[in-house]
Formats: sequence, structure tokens, C-alpha cells
Amino acid sequence: MRSELPPGYEVGDLADHAAPASFWGMKPDWTAVPEQCGVLADPGPGAAVRGWSASGPGGIVYATVTGPGTHAALPEGCEAWTLTGGRTTAEVSAVPPPAIDDTPTVAMSTVATTVVEGGTETRSHADTVSAYLDSGYVASVTVVTDPGSALPALGPDVAARLLAQTVTEIRGAGR
Repeated sequence: MRSELPPGYEVGDLADHAAPASFWGMKPDWTAVPEQCGVLADPGPGAAVRGWSASGPGGIVYATVTGPGTHAALPEGCEAWTLTGGRTTAEVSAVPPPAIDDTPTVAMSTVATTVVEGGTETRSHADTVSAYLDSGYVASVTVVTDPGSALPALGPDVAARLLAQTVTEIRGAGR
């Protein structure tokens, strides 16, 4: 799957507590409103997480597989919700998810605003797609871009394409 990244991307290990919420800029102890939507921001608190991150000229890509045992029913009422933690607030909107055979998927577009010293605000944008596998694993890909960057951002199809490849690899490994 890493070979599908655009040229110029450097791949590295995930940081501690790898979950969409942390990729969106959240510190631990964040809150979701409505509360049931929080499972979309961290599908497996305390569960094993494997994956990688890659950074390059169009943004940062995070690919994770959480589980097993993290599969839960997808929450309702999460078309638009908010995540708040520390100095960061993220507005999360549901977008059409990718279609993957026999696999429930969700897709979210997130705009996170962080208030830094002096009251200045920084913004980032993230597209996150997740697949909920029968085996109890959750595969997720998040692409974070900087709206103020002079470099062209990765397209919105990158996360969906990488997720489909991740699901194929997981199923091929018997998970």
C-alpha cells in the first residue's frame, strides 16, 4: 500500500495513541458532541494499533488497523458533530463513504481550529475513511492537509483508495 503514495513521501512509525482524533490535532481527554460520535474519532481506545504515517508535499497520511475486538455498531446522529480538546475544536461532517464489498464504511471531513499563543488561530483539514471488518478490526486512513500551504494538497480520493487497498491486504492476511 505504501507504494501507492505520491512521489516524495517519507514513511515513518505512528506516534503514541494513534487514532483519527490525534491526527486531527486533539490531545487526550477530548469530548465529542454528540457523545456517541466519539467512537468515530477513536474506534478502539486501548486496543492494539498497527500502521504508519507518511509526510510529503501534499499533506500527511496516516494508515491504521485497530483491533481485534473493536468492531461496534456505527453510531447514528453523526452527520455533523464537534470534537473539542485543549485549544483545538474540530467540526466533523459526514461525507459519502467509499463502497467496499461486504464492509460498512464511514467517511468524515474535518476542519480543526487551534488557538495558539496570542489568540492566533491555525486551521487544518482532514479526510478520514474507516472500514469495519467482520473480524473485529477497524481500518482507517486519514489525510491531513494545510489549507494555507502553497503546495497542492492531496486529493480527496487518496484516503478512499488507500483504505480499499488496506481492506484487501487485511482480508488477504486472514483477518
